[in-house]
Amino acid sequence: MSVADIAFYCFATVAVASGLFVVLARNPVHSVLWLILAFFSSAGLFVLLGAEFVAMLLVIVYVGAVAVLFLFVVMMLDVDFSELKAHMAAYFPLGGLIGAVFLAQLVMVFGVWRSADSVFERRAAPMREGQTNTGALGELIYDDYIHLFQVAGLILLVAMIGAIVLTLRHRPDIKRQDVLAQMYRDPAKAMELKDVKPGQGL
Repeated sequence: MSVADIAFYCFATVAVASGLFVVLARNPVHSVLWLILAFFSSAGLFVLLGAEFVAMLLVIVYVGAVAVLFLFVVMMLDVDFSELKAHMAAYFPLGGLIGAVFLAQLVMVFGVWRSADSVFERRAAPMREGQTNTGALGELIYDDYIHLFQVAGLILLVAMIGAIVLTLRHRPDIKRQDVLAQMYRDPAKAMELKDVKPGQGL
């Protein structure tokens, strides 16, 4: 057994175990920490497959942004998880039925799964001699399909602006900053000097 095989079994075991503890952990903070460990283990598996760019994306995007965001949200929100778990027993039969249906579908799919003879050749991306995985992906995205990439970015920008516009509410009881009023104010009118004599109040 080579070093790559040992590393694969280690990463796979840790990924499966941490994914199981994400569901079974009672503390939501511990669940998020197990999720981060599962992401790191999956990134190690991608490195073993030669997809180092996807592994770095998994670490930077999911661990550095999504999982940390989950952790901050769970730690900052005062959520009574004991009250939420108290109502889980009422929905357990329905959830078990849905899970059994999904499991039966997966068993049926894998039971009739047949791979083509040239499946491994089709999975391989076209790469030049001496070119890395990251370089090939960069050339594919930023050279061959740059216009489609820019259109996808514009669609995401429009979606973000639309979500902000739809959820924006102007409340009259909140004092908002008026930048123009602050810039154009007259210092002579902004302050007023009072001559307070001794023994006198304002």
